[in-house]
Amino acid sequence: MNNRIPLLIDTDPGVDDALALLMAFNDPRHDVVGLTIAAGNVGLQHTVANALKLCEVADADVPVFPGCAAPLLHPARDAAYVHGRDGFGDTGYAPASRRSQDEHAALAILRLSHEYAGRLVLVALGPLTNVALALKLDPTLPSRIARCVVMGGAVTAHGNITAAAEFNIAFDPEAAHIVFGAFERIDLSDWEATVEHGLLDVDVNRWLAAESPRARFYEAISRQTRAWAGERRGNRWHSADGLAMAFALAPEGAVETAERPLAVETEGRQTRGATIIDWRRESGRPDNVRILLRYDQARFEGLVEGALAAG
Repeated sequence: MNNRIPLLIDTDPGVDDALALLMAFNDPRHDVVGLTIAAGNVGLQHTVANALKLCEVADADVPVFPGCAAPLLHPARDAAYVHGRDGFGDTGYAPASRRSQDEHAALAILRLSHEYAGRLVLVALGPLTNVALALKLDPTLPSRIARCVVMGGAVTAHGNITAAAEFNIAFDPEAAHIVFGAFERIDLSDWEATVEHGLLDVDVNRWLAAESPRARFYEAISRQTRAWAGERRGNRWHSADGLAMAFALAPEGAVETAERPLAVETEGRQTRGATIIDWRRESGRPDNVRILLRYDQARFEGLVEGALAAG
């Protein structure tokens, strides 16, 4: 029996997702058993193509399952202005020779949850549309998931796409409402934790100068988003999905966490997509998230450096 921890990643690559995937591929304790793909950062055609290309660059033999091309109910804007129109910096890379699977992402989530029942770690790096659809098809899904890690939210309403909301949740608030209501406990790495765990540009540039296919490819696809971030956030670059993946791969690196009830706002005119944390537990609802507040910065940076084959 393979003693490595099975890891299923629901993702919308995206430059940020690409770094997280390289971290997962590089981790000896985990076995990535599938990538289920959603629209989000850019359209589904691009996110699927990007996942396939990244697997090829990393020489990772991982099946890629296309999923939902749009949010459950309402249209949403993408993040092409950050990641490039194709999600990978518009570098014009040669398409991967491998192909995606015919099975829909939501069905793959359910099948793999049975195959690895009680052991599977589910990491959601993008909008939660695929996971929500899987839950609607089979509400017993959480009983077979050992741990669910979500990158999303802004726990004190300092949003990055609206005043109060973070991109992944705001893209499909109804899906997020379904997911957070279904799992007894979710490990949450939010945007505000991301801001507190920035990576110095000088370090990132050094890692990206490594003579490895992964570093060269990632340097090219991240050039646009790093320039965009540098104009707005100074000398630190932030990887929301990278931090979430560190929390998923090495939870012992979490220095400080907080458990609280979370609800997703689906109707507010100013707050749609906001993640409302009941910090004082006024509602009496049970805690349903463990919020990452502080992660060992050196450990996080070591995982990023290793993923780029720079260490």
